Amino acid sequence: MCGLAADVRFDGGRADIDAVRRMAACMEDRGPDGGRVWDGGWAVLGHRRLSVIDLSDRAAQPMTSAVQDVTMVFNGCIYNHGELRRDLAADYPFRTTGDSEVLLAAYAKWGDAFVDHLVGMFAVVLVDRARDRVVVARDRLGIKPLYLAQVDGGVRIASTLPALLAAGGVDTALDPIALHHYLSWHSIVPAPRTLLRGVQKLPAATVRTIERDGTTGRTRTTDRTYWSPDYERLPEHAGWTARDWEDAVEEALRVAVRRRLVADVPVGVLLSGGLDSSLLVALLAEEGTGTTGTYSIGFDAAGGESGDEFVYSDAVADHFATAHTRIHVPASTLPAALLDSVDAMTEPMATQDVAAFHLLAQRVSESRKVVQSGQGADEVFAGYEYHRPAVGATRPGALAAFTRAFVDPSATAHALLEPGVLPATDVSHVLLQDRLGAAGAETALDAVLRFDTHVLMVDDPVKRVDSMTMASGLEARVPFLDQDLVELAAACLPELKAADGGKGVLKAIGRRLLPAGVVDRPKGYFPVPAVRNLDGEVFAVARDALLGPEARARGLVRPEAAAALLQDPRRYRTRVGGTTLWLLAVLELWLQRQGIR
Repeated sequence: MCGLAADVRFDGGRADIDAVRRMAACMEDRGPDGGRVWDGGWAVLGHRRLSVIDLSDRAAQPMTSAVQDVTMVFNGCIYNHGELRRDLAADYPFRTTGDSEVLLAAYAKWGDAFVDHLVGMFAVVLVDRARDRVVVARDRLGIKPLYLAQVDGGVRIASTLPALLAAGGVDTALDPIALHHYLSWHSIVPAPRTLLRGVQKLPAATVRTIERDGTTGRTRTTDRTYWSPDYERLPEHAGWTARDWEDAVEEALRVAVRRRLVADVPVGVLLSGGLDSSLLVALLAEEGTGTTGTYSIGFDAAGGESGDEFVYSDAVADHFATAHTRIHVPASTLPAALLDSVDAMTEPMATQDVAAFHLLAQRVSESRKVVQSGQGADEVFAGYEYHRPAVGATRPGALAAFTRAFVDPSATAHALLEPGVLPATDVSHVLLQDRLGAAGAETALDAVLRFDTHVLMVDDPVKRVDSMTMASGLEARVPFLDQDLVELAAACLPELKAADGGKGVLKAIGRRLLPAGVVDRPKGYFPVPAVRNLDGEVFAVARDALLGPEARARGLVRPEAAAALLQDPRRYRTRVGGTTLWLLAVLELWLQRQGIR
């Protein structure tokens, strides 16, 4: 839920309240239920609210502690806020029934270690005026975003990158290293970088403390990674059979789904008809919420590909008697929808289903404020084709296996762009080498899944779902990224996850809970064939982006490279099946629509 903004000065000056107001106004879509600004002199906080828990005005933010000179803004949901409230009530006089105030109480008791006690998705900024410090934190899997920009005398913070641009004063020059990652990893730029030199992302599972040293007057910044599960086998699981693992994962997923029902509004489900979202519906039915709203989206066929999977989503909805809504999007509306989805992107995202999520969220938000989504299951349980080569690789072979299956060659990136735009060295390979070779992953597949789950996923499906849903004031919760479930999956035997072509453990559970045919169907996704194949007007959108006056003035793509891509757009595909033309078009479109020259 919500969008947060902050301007903090450590040079003795006053924070810029107008900049915070501009940032908050830019995020009104994320929080359509109200907004406030708090002026603390050297720190100003802003907030836009999507009311989900404790809908009263007393739960509005920014919120000040009842026991300390601490004020906070927060985006997300703390699923264990009820349990924490019971533990903290003896020391803190609660004035609300929501999860926001629990953060203030937890900080009062545990200080910076408050994050260790939280179960949920969150981005939070706390201003501790008594100690001249600011504490910034992000949840374990980076489900909720947090962007930072250094400005003269301090720092600005927001839930979206465009909000920081609205405040002004941001260095918008392209970061060459981030651009290399974008082209190598199919539009993924991992934290802390963004495509802009002047903006960074707080990494997932990080708590950052920024404070002024009273003796020197200088600012000191300290980061702590508070969660990093090992991908190794644990002694307590030594005697477990395959069925033991299936039962443990099923129970952990059941708990994860139950946790994400915490709300004072109804909770729906984004139902693709695939294994992951269908499992959520099945487990919700066990919780007595089988008639809750489920929603599916489909598009016109294109390039010989079907544009919907309604036959599967209908079967699941019928089996569990949900109140189901089909949403069909005709091809004629897709070009405008693509541009709308680019406007909603907090960073450029070239995955074909971005527009699908955006359109789906728009429709669902008309009747729901909260939904559960199956995102993250593939990364956590080895569901993608590019995971397969790591199954038979030696531990030192993880880098080569993943590179061959996933990474677009560095030479391709250099061939596309003008000389000197990218670093001379393969910086993406260097980062991969470091992360895949790090200790704490027992096998090659363990290393690949750790990198996918904790680095790539945060800035691909997780960012995509948050950006597209929150742009319509819809909160998406992701049970497969429950911290306890992810820890359990990290310890699970790789061969069980990789079985049955991937997600073997989940498929075994699905065969017990789901209608026949749902589990062993071809792998599903949100299919947008017109984008995948760049048909008709979608091709025109890409062409106009690369040939427009803004693109020519930017001088990023070589003219001969643009001409070749436009001549035969389907020929040049990325390792994961996207088109190189769309990858570059989305980058250029996003820069243009953000006013970056």
